[in-house]
Amino acid sequence: MQTIDKSIVSRIYGSGRGAVFTPTQFLDLGGRRAVDVVLHRLAKAGTIRRLTRGLYDYPKQHPTYGMMFPSPQVVAKVLAGKDSTRFQPSGAYAANLLGLSDQVPAKIVFLTDGRAKRVKIGRSEIILKRTSPRNMATAGRLSGLVIQALRYMGKKHVDDRAISRMKNKMADADTKSLLKDLTYAPAWIGDIMRRLAKKT
Repeated sequence: MQTIDKSIVSRIYGSGRGAVFTPTQFLDLGGRRAVDVVLHRLAKAGTIRRLTRGLYDYPKQHPTYGMMFPSPQVVAKVLAGKDSTRFQPSGAYAANLLGLSDQVPAKIVFLTDGRAKRVKIGRSEIILKRTSPRNMATAGRLSGLVIQALRYMGKKHVDDRAISRMKNKMADADTKSLLKDLTYAPAWIGDIMRRLAKKT
């Protein structure tokens, strides 16, 4: 058990602050029951934090606010599981990431081609929502984020100011990639993607 303890702690420290993990990520070090015992002991000691059943993190520490909650994208990646499973920020969260909204929503939705899941972490609920292959065609790319954010906002709510705010969030090198995925976007979103891809 001592060897498993040290191995798990070493892997957690190696992952760095803000890392999120499940017991299954340590099964190469020992049996499930032994891993669960070690993680329970580390959580009780305050080394790691139990976020919800079967989900832990090695929390970042803020000098004033103490332990911080992990990034929703990090949580989504762990929930998605296998490397081949893709996920894409959607709805109000996508809009927030692009500067179209200043508020982080209480329900943070990611589209996925894997299993649907949801977890409650702090005041937020992180949801993985299974969707069609077409919606996942641009997953992990800037175009995917733009398409999902604009779909959520709606054509009537995207003006010149909104486009300017999005552009300020993007590097010029990133915006060029938008032109490659125009075929996946509705016509009105495609027009905005072209505007975002222009230098001026």
